[in-house]
Amino acid sequence: MKRSPVVLALALALAAPAFAQSPDPAKLAAVKDRMQKFVDDGELAGAVTVFGNADGVFQHEAVGFANLEAKTPMAKDSIFRIASMTKPITALAVMILADEGKLSVDDPVEKHLPEFKGQMLVAAKDKDTVTLKKPARPITLKDLLTHTSGLPGGYPSVFADVYTKRNRTLAETTLVISQQPLQFEPGSKWAYCNAGIDTLGRVVEVVSGEAFDAFLKKRVFDPLQMTDTAFHPSPEQLRRLATCYGPGPDGKLTPSSNLIVDFGKERKHPVPAGGLFSTGADVAKLYRCLLGKGQLGEVRIISEKGLAEMTKVHTGDLQAGFGNGMGFGLGFAVVKKPVDATEMLTPGTFGHGGAFGTQSWADPNQGLFFVLLIQRTGLKNGDQSAMRHEFQKLAVEAAKR
Repeated sequence: MKRSPVVLALALALAAPAFAQSPDPAKLAAVKDRMQKFVDDGELAGAVTVFGNADGVFQHEAVGFANLEAKTPMAKDSIFRIASMTKPITALAVMILADEGKLSVDDPVEKHLPEFKGQMLVAAKDKDTVTLKKPARPITLKDLLTHTSGLPGGYPSVFADVYTKRNRTLAETTLVISQQPLQFEPGSKWAYCNAGIDTLGRVVEVVSGEAFDAFLKKRVFDPLQMTDTAFHPSPEQLRRLATCYGPGPDGKLTPSSNLIVDFGKERKHPVPAGGLFSTGADVAKLYRCLLGKGQLGEVRIISEKGLAEMTKVHTGDLQAGFGNGMGFGLGFAVVKKPVDATEMLTPGTFGHGGAFGTQSWADPNQGLFFVLLIQRTGLKNGDQSAMRHEFQKLAVEAAKR
């Protein structure tokens, strides 16, 4: 039966999220004020926050300092190490190739990387002996995307210098990873796995015939005009790099000396699991695109179907993610039951955090995205940080009618 225009308009209005096109200025100010308090209390050196919807940005603010010692103010275009926020972007590259029929997420990894053939599983381990056996099945691309492959979570000790050596290729990194035995049967557990995401980056290279960073630039960053997002920042971008801080012996913030934090002048291979640098404006463009079901303006990055597959829970009842009520999609963490830092969000919210406290999330049901950029080590759990909780809570309040 055909509905009248009035009935149709009413149905659409009821289905729309109850958020204003122009948030209340006083409530917007509360977001900035709360972030400033974290700075004033010595919890953060500075922060950049952005939130909005698929159509645009409600607020983009910078507070505090990019460098405390030099008293360099944090700027809206300050550059941040977004670390593991790189992971869903790597997954996006995989799904772009899936859209084109060049691979399937159900493919065994060995189909694209033969070095993974014959991979074994740890059956037993004691002080002097490791017993290996054949796993029930080979690992798949989906296992890598969902962190359920059984690969060791970090990098093999022989390759622990992956961040500091400039002469390692992604192919060499993946070759070493392929020789590590699995720690559990594929699909049986969730265990966060950097090595698995790096392997996906190599798959993208092999299937596309392009260097991983070049593929992302051509297929994601350039189309979305993410001009400040790269694995190897330019000298000009490095001048805008926010310093990373952690608590010193006296509890006060001090610059963090960490191999991952430090950035040499020479180039190194792109790290698909966590090597990107970016800005608030750039990350916002990506998440507006995701809220737009894979499209921003006239630019489509991924099919609506492909994005829907990425952002639904694939881990079932497995305990996944870095907080209660979480599951995992293909590269994205997904909220199953809002609680704690996600209590103001809705089921189906997806996104990812980074090692230095950065966060980026999209809530399709409320039609909102949230980007929090900080450079802070020593947080017990960045996904559950007070900074993330307070920012999201006040941003949702500001967006309400």
